[in-house]
Amino acid sequence: MISLRQLQNRNILLGVTGGIAAYKSAELVRQLCQAGATVRVVMTEAAQQFIAPLTFQALSGNPVSTTLLDPQAEAGMGHIELARWADLVLVAPATADFIARHAAGRADDLLSAICRATAAPQLIAPAMNQQMWRNPATQENVARLQQQGVMLSGPESGSQACGEVGPGRMVEPAQLVEQVAAQFQSGLLQGVRVLITAGPTREPIDPVRFLSNRSSGKMGFAIAQAAVEAGAEVTLVAGPVALETPDHLRRIDVESGQEMAEVVVQEVAETALFIATAAVADYRPLEVAAEKIKKGSDERVLRLIRNRDILAEVAARPSPPYTVGFAAETEKLREYAQQKLVDKKVDMIAANRVGEAGTGFDADDNALILFWADGERSLQRKSKRQLARELMAEIAQQISKR
Repeated sequence: MISLRQLQNRNILLGVTGGIAAYKSAELVRQLCQAGATVRVVMTEAAQQFIAPLTFQALSGNPVSTTLLDPQAEAGMGHIELARWADLVLVAPATADFIARHAAGRADDLLSAICRATAAPQLIAPAMNQQMWRNPATQENVARLQQQGVMLSGPESGSQACGEVGPGRMVEPAQLVEQVAAQFQSGLLQGVRVLITAGPTREPIDPVRFLSNRSSGKMGFAIAQAAVEAGAEVTLVAGPVALETPDHLRRIDVESGQEMAEVVVQEVAETALFIATAAVADYRPLEVAAEKIKKGSDERVLRLIRNRDILAEVAARPSPPYTVGFAAETEKLREYAQQKLVDKKVDMIAANRVGEAGTGFDADDNALILFWADGERSLQRKSKRQLARELMAEIAQQISKR
């Protein structure tokens, strides 16, 4: 049974080409969005003769892209931005002309350029006259695309707009939505109990002040979502963040590092995988004032004491779960991350550089280098949601080796 929940927070780029079946694409967008996907639509010039871009904008909630050389899109490179954004490229309807141009490797309009530039899976739903579908040239082009890894949905047989009967009808939207959802059902961690910490901690100085850091929790929440998508049973221990809870997991909110440590100790016994993404304060004030501290001298001494090292505590348990820590560094990323792997005796360290524009704290993108005892892997810059899925796939692979 395919679960449409796999479409939650997925980025689906829908290409619409010039055929009468384009009217079905409006319902396709509605159903994808209803299932929780974020949809952006790219239309060819011919598609706009059958249905207006405004229709797709209203249904998707996102602007529709139609032009390859758009100066408003990343200095004119909108096809690269969209190609990176997509988790899957779906072309429905896919006309005989589009299929021929795609098979030939053309890239002279926005949709074909995206298909050339993306690393995301591609699924096409042909729609054309039955004789055009049966034409040897069309069949050869379809075979070439399938050899390149492009997936095919349909076409179905039946009566056509031209009055003929035969194969060439576009697959119905509901069936396409299920096929798209099926692409994300990895099951890599099916039934595995996962405990994840995310966000910052706040260490109180007095009733109105605290020590904290710049962690937004976005990476940890993305990892929690990716774990759910992989079939895991997820508990998320979150510091103070302004983020919505991903579906299908249990969330426990905490404030301080001490509170987070206590919750982790309570939860970790039944856990098979522990991922510590939280930026727990290393130190907390030795004394917390009962009332608001008033201004006094020009200088004030704040005495600090070490917080518990949650990651090291979990790794040191008699039968620890597979343990993954994070290392956010401003310098010597590789050196410090590898040392942390050894010092804390964890199974994996995910290292990321902070302080660079566009990645790390508060940003939507990130890049990681993963280290484990006998290997490493670099995950290039991309959205934190996409990066989280790659991380979960690597973790699942490493766990399977144990």
